Amino acid sequence: MDKKRRNKGGRSTRNELPLFESIVTIFKKNPNKSYNYKQVAGELNISSKEKRKEIAKLLDEMTFKEQLKEVSFGKYQSNFKVEKKEDIIGRVETITSGSAFIVCENLEEDVFVHAKNLKHALHGDTVKIKVNEGRKKPEGEVLEIIERGKSAYIGTLQINAKFAFFVPDNNKINVDFYVPLNKLRGAKEGQKVIAAITDWPPRSKNPFGEIVDILGDVGNNEVVMHSILFEYDLPMNFPEHVEAEAEKISMKLDPKEVEKRRDFRDITTFTIDPHDAKDFDDALSIKKLENGNFEIGVHIADVSHYVTEGSILDEEAYNRATSIYLVDRVVPMLPEKLSNGVCSLRPNEEKFCFSAVFEMDNNSRVINEWYGRTVIYSDKRYAYEDAQAIIEGGEGELKEEILLMDKLAKQLRDQRLKVGGLTFDRVEVKFNLDDKGAPTGVYFKESKDANKLIEEFMLLANRKVAAFIGKKAKGGKPPKTFVYRIHDKPNPDKFEQFANFVTQFGHFIKPKSEGDIAKSISNLLVDVKGKKESNMVETLAIRTMAKAEYSTNNIGHYGLGFTHYSHFTSPIRRYPDVMVHRLLQSYLDGEKSADANVYEEMCIHSSKMEKKASDAERDSIKYKQVEFMLSKIGQQFEALISGVTEWGIYAEIEENLCEGMISTRSLQDDHYAYDQDNYCLVGKKYGEKFQLGDKIVIEIKNADLVKRQLDFEFVKKVEA
Repeated sequence: MDKKRRNKGGRSTRNELPLFESIVTIFKKNPNKSYNYKQVAGELNISSKEKRKEIAKLLDEMTFKEQLKEVSFGKYQSNFKVEKKEDIIGRVETITSGSAFIVCENLEEDVFVHAKNLKHALHGDTVKIKVNEGRKKPEGEVLEIIERGKSAYIGTLQINAKFAFFVPDNNKINVDFYVPLNKLRGAKEGQKVIAAITDWPPRSKNPFGEIVDILGDVGNNEVVMHSILFEYDLPMNFPEHVEAEAEKISMKLDPKEVEKRRDFRDITTFTIDPHDAKDFDDALSIKKLENGNFEIGVHIADVSHYVTEGSILDEEAYNRATSIYLVDRVVPMLPEKLSNGVCSLRPNEEKFCFSAVFEMDNNSRVINEWYGRTVIYSDKRYAYEDAQAIIEGGEGELKEEILLMDKLAKQLRDQRLKVGGLTFDRVEVKFNLDDKGAPTGVYFKESKDANKLIEEFMLLANRKVAAFIGKKAKGGKPPKTFVYRIHDKPNPDKFEQFANFVTQFGHFIKPKSEGDIAKSISNLLVDVKGKKESNMVETLAIRTMAKAEYSTNNIGHYGLGFTHYSHFTSPIRRYPDVMVHRLLQSYLDGEKSADANVYEEMCIHSSKMEKKASDAERDSIKYKQVEFMLSKIGQQFEALISGVTEWGIYAEIEENLCEGMISTRSLQDDHYAYDQDNYCLVGKKYGEKFQLGDKIVIEIKNADLVKRQLDFEFVKKVEA
């Protein structure tokens, strides 16, 4: 996004242009991004009500003239025609057939390139293409490979008597590499290896390659996890110089620094975390005030005190941007000395924190708030199960405090849901693993009152911190640059399709206005709880929603129902929280607004790395599901249809939530057509229907560890 730049007088240079031309510039430079009138005003650094009304009027006029299109209520996107240049730069997105779409920033549509016209370009490569005119949809051919998306690839080695082939794991890399026997570096048949392309002659179907690293035997747990990390360009270990820098940090608190901070060491403080957690980001304190109200402290590890801007540790943390939670391990954002030691709010230890402190009445209303650096002493560490036992009537230390905070948390939750905040209580699957990392069983992790207690106070802190900085300053001045966690409204077409679909189960969503959509979905989720369609409706509701991301451009968090929201509470595992701490302290110290362009780039990077980590985590779970089902090939299970596509039916086994696919080709009794609007396959001859949420019996046909894929065979339907 092209961010506003201020001159010395603090005014946007764009305001020197006529307003209409300034708006046109915004939309032409960002053709794929949508804006409402407030966001346009923010881009132009305009705060007056009169000017904002003028912007809203111009946006309507431009829509009427078809210069803009209204993509959702009050949100507009460029409809200006983009002249196609002969040579266009874009990124290759390969599809199953071997052809590809070229994603180009300066074109509204992706450009299709047939496999024969890719000229050896692979998925993820940056290429120059020529667009061929005279077609209904843009179609092109690759002229030049500007940059390979990867310098090396991960896969399996196949060795013959005279040569070897490297078979990439990623099925979007749809060619094998020819590897001369003198380029194997000791790799053996069937091993998981990393290979690089050394040459690709113009007329050769396959590239020539060499083995650059040997990970080990296929199926070995360490090899598998390292393969997943490598596939997403994620780190496995910390460089030695980073570890050495972390080791220099003392576990002891500097007495001079202690004197500068608000002291909470004599106030009852505790943590509640998973039983196997080692990095404790957050702690809660509670103190009853003389006026009958309560002082609630949300204390967060002060990572930014130790990880200073521009340092070796900071650069490494920024590059990683997040901790990665694979099925059997955590790959932390910070070295263990910091994540599990110096910064971790461990029991019976004094720690530096950055705190949000609230005076609350008996109804959870916030009367006063304070933000700043503190020193705390954690009196007790609870696992979620221990705190839950107290909430459910058991005995334990700090029982009175736990019960009081549970009461306040439930009030906060009720208030949030009443105004349309969404909550998804989906069951999370976990694996019991043996000492070699092999899955021996499955169990389910549910969010109970103890989890929700922590969640609500973290949400409160995140919301209040964002509002504290994000609201307009005195005199109507725009807020200072800040890092927000934003979440856009649902796509109108997706929402309408979702609303129509749930009517089949007797549920109706009829919001009175756009602002009422979240409340309608929230009511629906309450209504379906405990019913057979619950998991399916929740899944579809999540798919209907936009993806949350980081940005300096605050559009609010639609899913939570907050106008201002940030990430303040987990700096040990999320870099945006470190950014928030630094900005907040800077503004508390009276510093001027930070450069929005710099922070927007950091937000984009953080969102990108979060997506990579999430994909890697999902792949590690999928691998364990396949590994767990290896011994169950030929067995039958009851399952729910969890997804429907033109190529097959996805089904989730009820007893362990492992998901696999029934290929449409395997349904021999009829020819099935895909009904996209109703999420189902329908037989053309007999009318048999396979619909999302249907209960069926499946048989495990195949478990492919390399592809991380389960193949099911349909047995029969289960009558309701």
